Amino acid sequence: MTFNSYSQALYELSIDYDIINEIEVQAKSILKALETIKEFNNVIKNPLFTQNDHIQIIDAISKEFSFNPTLEKFLKFLVSKRRLFYLDKILEDFVSYCSFKKGEVKAKLISSKELKDDEINEIKKELFNKFGSKINLDYKIDKDLISGLIIQVGSVMIDNSMKNKLRQIKSQMIEV
Repeated sequence: MTFNSYSQALYELSIDYDIINEIEVQAKSILKALETIKEFNNVIKNPLFTQNDHIQIIDAISKEFSFNPTLEKFLKFLVSKRRLFYLDKILEDFVSYCSFKKGEVKAKLISSKELKDDEINEIKKELFNKFGSKINLDYKIDKDLISGLIIQVGSVMIDNSMKNKLRQIKSQMIEV
């Protein structure tokens, strides 16, 4: 498993200062914001912003959300190296690296409708029994699936969505 040097550096700093859990939670929050707040994602990825603009934005966000000073310095370091554009990839790598170091298996669950907590926990339990490791589950809803689920653990994917079944039927009809 390979991880980029920036995510490894953040991991090592977090371990050295014994703040790994705090940084991991904050990294996940930033990733969620990048995913859900279009304007925030645009600001981070916009090449028209100067380094000074990005530093001011990081200062404001860090103050507003009480970021750990180490994470704030790391984000500013990314600005100075002109790598803030890759923030989502770096933080995804960091979170994956944290999971890897804890012996967790990362899994994705996509459902066509919102699942109840007990249903998600049952899926986690089944995955734990199958893979023998704690499961770090990334759960999303995609109404385009029509019905069913997609579960991916590493390179193993189970797709029992209606969308996939319709695609298979279409493919079979084209072959005939």
